[in-house]
Amino acid sequence: MLNRNPAGGFIPWIIERLRAVDWLLVAAAGIITAAGLATMSSFGGGGSFFAKQSVWFAVSLAVFFVASLFDYRFVRKTSAVVAIFAVACIALGSLLIVGDFIKGTRGWFDFGVFFFQPAGLATLSLILILSKYFERRHVEIAHFRHILISAIYALLIVGLILLQPDFGSAMIAVAVWVGMILLSGISKKHLLAVFLTAALVAGSLWVYVFKDYQKQRITSFVYPMADIQGSGYNAFQSTVAVGSGGLFGKGIGYGTQSRLKFLPEYETDFVFAAFAEEWGFVGVLFLFSLYGIVIWRILKFAYHGASNFEILFASGVAIMFMSHLIVHVGMNIGLLPVTGITLPFMSYGGSHLLLEYMSLGILVGMSRYGRATHKDVMKNEFLGF
Repeated sequence: MLNRNPAGGFIPWIIERLRAVDWLLVAAAGIITAAGLATMSSFGGGGSFFAKQSVWFAVSLAVFFVASLFDYRFVRKTSAVVAIFAVACIALGSLLIVGDFIKGTRGWFDFGVFFFQPAGLATLSLILILSKYFERRHVEIAHFRHILISAIYALLIVGLILLQPDFGSAMIAVAVWVGMILLSGISKKHLLAVFLTAALVAGSLWVYVFKDYQKQRITSFVYPMADIQGSGYNAFQSTVAVGSGGLFGKGIGYGTQSRLKFLPEYETDFVFAAFAEEWGFVGVLFLFSLYGIVIWRILKFAYHGASNFEILFASGVAIMFMSHLIVHVGMNIGLLPVTGITLPFMSYGGSHLLLEYMSLGILVGMSRYGRATHKDVMKNEFLGF
């Protein structure tokens, strides 16, 4: 919790906290957000996106610094983690009753001045509860029941998200669960058995249950490029935009796919394609290097975590960001289905931007009571290594 009466005065206490901030991490994330703002301001009608996202950027930075001030050791308590997870589930359930429909998904609360999407916070709560669950059971983690129990937590979040329906956010939650159980030290044989069973069930449904029209719908979703005049139109235009950027790009404001409206949702679902068209291969390499810095600094927090809980939480946040990056880029180059996944720190939208900067702020707060961990100690502390 936040110390209300810090020794030596409040201002020196704030300055001390700010000195502990990972400024390289903040700079990398900030440059990525600035690149998104530049992309939004490049095309006609993008001025409103630029102005609104600039406000969200300022608010998100403020949230980051406020979040970094707290001592998060209180979150280790089971009661606190369960309460946060319960609130997340209630919020997702409430969407089914009072949520607003946007683009066919009932995933937003309308607060008048702004819309808020709780799916990201729900995923963060999943990371918290999985971190707590695996921390407390690291001695007996190889038991098969821990896969099932942890899957129940994940299925609560995934199921409520799918009811909206929001397949993209559900994919991220599943990726977080898979990534964290791999890191936790759970038996890989047990995990392989679960995946093989799921594959067997899916295969049986495909052969014996699904009708031809259902198979066609699934094929069009998984491989949209097979129907570029229909379901694959957006994916096709996105790949054209990425490829047309060439080595150095067309220049800011000269991306024809976005400027001429061939590329839909260039500020959200296809912001990577819009950026790649303007900045080219060199710009994309620079962008990936910035994401590399962000992930590296997050994993550094994990390396120096004060306990298994902090190690797993930081690792879970890294998995969440990497999943978003991989899925977003994959769907922008036609390798993955178009699911509406945002690009971290870059896509338009206040909900995900607040979540991303708040997550970084929490990691900075946790790092203050971390320890310098040597590799030999790390092998004993980190559950699966």
